Amino acid sequence: MFERKLGKQFGILLLLVAFWGVVEFMLKTGILNPFYELNLILIGINIILAVSLNLINGFNGQFSIGHAGFMAVGAYGAAIITLKAQLPFAMALLFGAVLAGIFGLLVGLPTLRLRGDYLAIATLGFGEIIRGMIVNIDYIGGAYGLSGIPKLANWTWIFALTVLTVIVIANFVNSTHGRATISIRENEIAAEAMGINTTKYKVMAFVIGSFFAGLAGGLHAHYFYTIQPNTFNFLKSFDILVMVVLGGQGSITGSIIAAVGLTILSASLQSLAALRLVIYALLLIVIMLFRPQGLMGTKEFSLKMFRKKSKDKEGKQHGSAVGQ
Repeated sequence: MFERKLGKQFGILLLLVAFWGVVEFMLKTGILNPFYELNLILIGINIILAVSLNLINGFNGQFSIGHAGFMAVGAYGAAIITLKAQLPFAMALLFGAVLAGIFGLLVGLPTLRLRGDYLAIATLGFGEIIRGMIVNIDYIGGAYGLSGIPKLANWTWIFALTVLTVIVIANFVNSTHGRATISIRENEIAAEAMGINTTKYKVMAFVIGSFFAGLAGGLHAHYFYTIQPNTFNFLKSFDILVMVVLGGQGSITGSIIAAVGLTILSASLQSLAALRLVIYALLLIVIMLFRPQGLMGTKEFSLKMFRKKSKDKEGKQHGSAVGQ
């Protein structure tokens, strides 16, 4: 069993390396133009944001709509390290992510005793407070934002950190801590009765989600080399929330699919200007009406899904043959 699992993981690793190599070759040779490169970068950043928010909203059962605030903390924190302190890119990303995680802890401790709409309002308020603070701090550009940030993020950095984010969060979800987190989502009162420290695991999920939101912010800042407070407003938080809900709250695979799909959809509808947002909203309404649990629900994509379907089909054919 262990050897089979190890072989499966090695096979996935080979596929990921092959995918990275093919895309890198196509970027270097110009087969993929800058427009496609931009959207690949946005897909990676959106996957990090969606998967990290899904840990809070989907697996932990909270309702946070202030994820853009943590992204802003990571973006400005990382930008200051490279632009002002002239330190290496890796150190800047780590600093921005850790700073966002600390903010997540500071916000999480007093607010995660709240539930539902009250928590949503508190996290929304946090996001707006962060944006208001950034606007009034001249050291980081104030309302004009920061420009001249070195463009250090590229396809390799973003692909590697996207894969790392998915691996870390998937392993957390499948650990004992992850099971405790999911139990809070299913029934918080029952989880408390079983001796689970619900506040501890809520804060833990919140800090991890904030950390990776900060990482995404650092990558965003060092690819677009300029950031402004309005980039991280409520609409950005809402976009990330839509990816989580559309993909399925409690499904990492769903978040990845939704992040990829909505990024491509947004890019393809740019030529329609004002109609783009209308089409985008109508599509989401239709999906929510016919698939309210999201594309994947709480399931994860695996080859077992196809094997099970094929077995069920064979069973039905066998039953019909016996009936005849």
